[in-house]
This record gives sequence, C-alpha cells and structure tokens, in this order.
Amino acid sequence: MGYVKRMLDRVAGRAADLARRAGASERARAVVVWARSARGRAVLPWVPLALAVGLLARVTLGAVLARLGHPGGTLDDTYIHLQYARAIAEGHPLRFHAGEAVSSGSTSLLWPLVLAPFWAVGLRGELLLWPAWILSFVALFGLAREAFLLTDRLAGRYAAIGAAAMTAAFGGFLWGAASGMEIVPFAWLVATTARRAAEWSELAPEARSPRLRRALLALAFAAPLMRPEGSLSAALVAVALAAFATSQGHRSRAWTLAALAGALAPQLVFFVATGRAFSDTTQVKLLVGNPYFPLWDTAHANARLLVSTLLDGQVWSAEFLPKGGAPVLLAGLAAVTLRGHASGRLFRAAAVLVVAMSIFVPCFYVTFLWNRLRYLWPFFTGWIVGLACLARVVGDVGALVDRRFRMITPVVAGLFAGALVTKLDWVIDDVAGSASGIDRQQVALGRWAATALPPDARIGVNDTGAIAYFGGHKTFDVVGLTTASEGRYWVAGAGSRLEHYERLRRDAPQRLPTHFIVYPEWMGCEAVLGAPLHEARVTDATILGGQTMRAYEARYDTLGTGELPWTKTGRVLDTVDVADLESEREHGYQLLGARDGEQAATEALSPEGARVVDGGRTKRTRERFFVSVAEGRAARGIMRVEATAAGAGDVTVAVRANGREVATFRAEPGPWAELTFVVPADATRARTDIELVVNGGWLTVYHYWFDDAPG
Repeated sequence: MGYVKRMLDRVAGRAADLARRAGASERARAVVVWARSARGRAVLPWVPLALAVGLLARVTLGAVLARLGHPGGTLDDTYIHLQYARAIAEGHPLRFHAGEAVSSGSTSLLWPLVLAPFWAVGLRGELLLWPAWILSFVALFGLAREAFLLTDRLAGRYAAIGAAAMTAAFGGFLWGAASGMEIVPFAWLVATTARRAAEWSELAPEARSPRLRRALLALAFAAPLMRPEGSLSAALVAVALAAFATSQGHRSRAWTLAALAGALAPQLVFFVATGRAFSDTTQVKLLVGNPYFPLWDTAHANARLLVSTLLDGQVWSAEFLPKGGAPVLLAGLAAVTLRGHASGRLFRAAAVLVVAMSIFVPCFYVTFLWNRLRYLWPFFTGWIVGLACLARVVGDVGALVDRRFRMITPVVAGLFAGALVTKLDWVIDDVAGSASGIDRQQVALGRWAATALPPDARIGVNDTGAIAYFGGHKTFDVVGLTTASEGRYWVAGAGSRLEHYERLRRDAPQRLPTHFIVYPEWMGCEAVLGAPLHEARVTDATILGGQTMRAYEARYDTLGTGELPWTKTGRVLDTVDVADLESEREHGYQLLGARDGEQAATEALSPEGARVVDGGRTKRTRERFFVSVAEGRAARGIMRVEATAAGAGDVTVAVRANGREVATFRAEPGPWAELTFVVPADATRARTDIELVVNGGWLTVYHYWFDDAPG
C-alpha cells in the first residue's frame, strides 16, 4: 500500500492547492486537511477496496431486487437465522417458537443475536434482510482487508494487494454475503483471529499489552459462537498466548485456559440449554453418532472429493473456481511455508495454514455439498493467501534471472484475481435465481399458510426457515434442526420416522403436526400425508430440495395398523418393532452394517385386504436381537417380511436361538408375508438371543412377535 499512499498524498496536496486557488469553502478545506492527517492517511488507502466491495454489493443485491422486487434470501436457512433473531427479540432465545422446547437449529449462536436488535426496532419480515446484507458486505470488505494484512508481512505489498483483490473477487464470498447468513462474518472472524494471533507472536514482549490480549481472548470466544468450527481459531489463540506469554506462572496459564474455554463456549451453551453438547444442526449432519456411515472411511472419501473435485473447480464448485486449479492451490500452501521461512514469520505462516486446513473440518459431516458449499468457504481465505504467496515465490524465482522480473509477482496475482472475476457473472445470476426460487417456493408457501391455515395449525416441514418465518404458525421440523429430539429419527430413516409418529400419536398427540408442507420424496412417509391442499412448483432453481413442495392435511388414521400380526396368535410374550428406535434399543437390535437409505415405510394390504402401515429395514441378510420369553418353554416367532431374491435360486432363512440353529425355511419372494418358526423349549432363556441368516437374497423386515403357541 506504500505506492498507493504516496499517490494519495500527491492527490491530496494537489487538491489543497486547487482549493486555495479557487477559494474553496471551509468544509472543503477541512476535508483536504483530514485527508493529509494521520487518520486520513490510514483510511484513504482502503477507499478503492471499499468502493469495489460496494459496487459488488450494489450489482449483486440489485440483481436480487430486480428479480424479486423486494429483498429475498438465497437459502431457506437464511430465514432460520431470522426466525431465531426474532425469538431473541421477543424474549424466548433458542426457542424457534414461543412455548416450544429449546432447539439450536441455526448453528450460529452469535449471528441471530447480532440481528435481533434490528427486529426489535421494527425491521420485520423481508426488511430484516437489509441489516444482514449490510453487515455481510461490510464483513466482506473487512475480510479482504484481513487477507491483505495477513499476506503483507509474509509476501510483500504487491502480493498483499493481490490477496485483497482475490478475496473481493471470489464468488464463494460474494454468494455468502448475498445469502444474509453468517458465512462471511464468520470468515472475517477466522481471518482476523489468525492475523491478530500472528501479530501477537511478532511483537516485542513489552509490546504485548493487556488490551491486545483481551482482544485476542474476545476473538477466541466470538469465532466459535459465530460457528462451532471457530473452535480451531480459539485453539490458535491459546497456542499464541502459551507460546508467546508475557510472563510465566499461573497468570499466563489462566489466559491460555481462558482461550481454550472459548473453544468450548458453544458446546457449553448447547449443554446448558438443551442437555446436549452439540447443536441440533450438528447432530443431524455430523458423521459422529451416525450409525450408517463409517466415520473414517466417509471422512476420507469427503476429503478426496474436496481436493480432487471441489478445489479443482469441478461439478459443485465450477461456479466459483477455475477448472484444474487444485494443483495451483496446493502449491500455494507450500508457498506459504516457504515465505514463512524466508520472512522469519513462521507462526504467521502456521496461522494461515491453520485457516486453510480448517476447510477439511466439514469432511466430518455426512456431506458438505449443501447450500453452494457454504460450510467450506469461510476457510478459503487461507488458500487465497497461499495464492498470493505463490505469486511472490514466482516473482522471486524470476528475479534470479533478472531483477526486473520481480514485477512478475503483481502480474501473477492479478491473473489469479482475474480468473476469479470471470466467475462473477455466473455467481451474481445464481444469487438472483436462488433468491427467486426460495421466494417462489418456501416463502410463497409460508405466506399461503399464514392466510389459508387455521390459527392453531401446526405445520410439519422439512425446510423450516421461510415457512416458519412468514407462516406465523408453529412448525414441526421433521429433519430435527429446529424441533428438539427429531433429528435422530430423520437420520435413522423413513421407517423410523413412521414408527416415531405412531408413538407420538399414542403418547403425545398434541406434538404431531396438523398439516405438512414438504417435498413428498424427501418425506418418505406417504402414510401420514392426507389430502393435498396447495403446492409451489419451481423448475429453474437448483438451490431447492425439489421442484415441487406441497401442502397436505396430516393423516394418522392408519398409524398403528401394523402393531398386531394378521397371523392368529396366542399370548404374545414379546414384540420387536423393527425400525422403531425405542423398541430396537430395548431388544439390543444390531444394525450389522445397515446403510443410509435402507429403510421402508410401507402401506399395503394384509392377506384379508385390511390396510396396514409398518416401518422396517431393507436389505437385511442378518438379524440379531434378544427377546424375553418363558425360560424352558417353547415359543413361536412370527416375522413380517418381504423377501427379495438375489438371483434365480431360493431365499432361505436360518434361525439360531442362543447360538443353536432351531429352524430353516424358505421365504417366497414377493409382497410382504408373515412367516413363523419355533424356538424349542430347551433353547429358550428368560433372555433369548435370536439370530437370522439369509441366503440367496435379502429381507425387508418389519416386525417380530413371539407367543406361547408353538403349534
């Protein structure tokens, strides 16, 4: 920025001369004096960057307003934040609706809190998007400035200017700012924390003042509260405070521990509020605790996808990154290390690498392909600094041939920024198209619900933001982001949701929705969808979960029809309701390699023509659980299954009780049927372990009953 400052000084001096000659007003003279002051000299170099970000904001938001005629979010999740902001302003924080259980579906604790005062002063409905937009684009300016400051001491002024330009030109940040979500403010906090920690390490010990330490500690709390992944930033602060302490002993350790406490701040809030250490959103999306995805195998596959496809500008990231760019980005990380060593600022280089490598944290989600990759982009600043450092390394190599080739650095940085600029037209068009799609589907259905449904309606949703925000009715989030305890049933699958709704109908019917507004194919439980009432069909917006979202009356008349077998029974001793998570837990039912999507919520006829609804698990080649029967007395097992043959042969089922084979029989492929087997008296215990082994195909298993009528 030195060249820019000198140029601005000359411009200010020339302006002052012209003002004197022209007899300018006192106000004009005051402006010129300010421009030549220390404060003016500090502010003016950033004016071009501010103007560039302001122009991007005007063009992007102008495209949204031109398409919609009013403000609109690019994601349904935007309105989740706005709804939680309203909840804070109305005095029931962390409750999506007044009187409902505490939930934490916004992921960010801090962003709704920042927006809540604007609701309180009267910015309601779509107007609340304006402060979200303004703050996001201010954060984009701040983020570009942080990229400059992080790079300057690593790679020099020209590379730093390139880093700021690349940040402003990156479509992922522009899309995030236009979404009105926490994406860019969080990215700014991550970058600011890294830069401040690096500067702390570079100060002389006597310059590490308590004020600077308190600022670091505030960032250590703010970043995780903006989004839990910010815990890595808090850990970086803790390392900086520990490694570059101003004193030894308890006081120094206390500051380090305080920074580590910041890393755990969101978990503490969630635990105090809900009794769980993670947000509802995290529980739904994390691999940890998901029984259907092998943790390390899935995380490894996600990491490979991130490097080989997304960072390479292919498929989902083609909108934001040039194709074939992954090797260049990876070379940038190597360049950060080289520049850290060459500049003697190894901690600064390490801080940049921490930011960059944090992009792999979302690999521990089931998938990070949601919402235009919004979980990845907050950490992309580290990769941009890497590109700037790479430009400097290329310039240094050129200078070995001829000192004039050092000017290759700004040229290469400019080429990188230009490659990102070429994507902006696509990004801006997508922002407007996404906002239009959300407005024509979720927002439109929310507005319809506000006028068409009775005041006491409770709406089941699988996109919960706009329908709750504009609908004015309590919602039941089938995904579990904003309705406490529903997440594990969503993760389990359609059969488990059906069984869960059966239990709610019996034990807590007031919790069930009176209506649903859902993507029917996502819902996967047609048995609870009654008469269709209204729909919103949008075919030209890829941000949506489906083309058609439809409103239904809720229907529960068939729930429970699968609880009893159609086979005549004696006295039922025990029942295992497969896919019913509570029943499975009570009977030690083992998943044995079950995968996501291997569930069924079936509505079909019994042999007598009665309509039966039951949830079950598909593609089962083994079953293992225990039941309670009378020890030393024979028991009969009845199982409701559908058999599917793998080839031309028969499907056979072998049954073991307490390790002993007690029955083998053939399962006829076709519609569901009830098959029976006998557990002889000498194989029964008070707790009898049952195992089934299927050969020649697999079973979809819905129910087991055990009675005392072995004949």
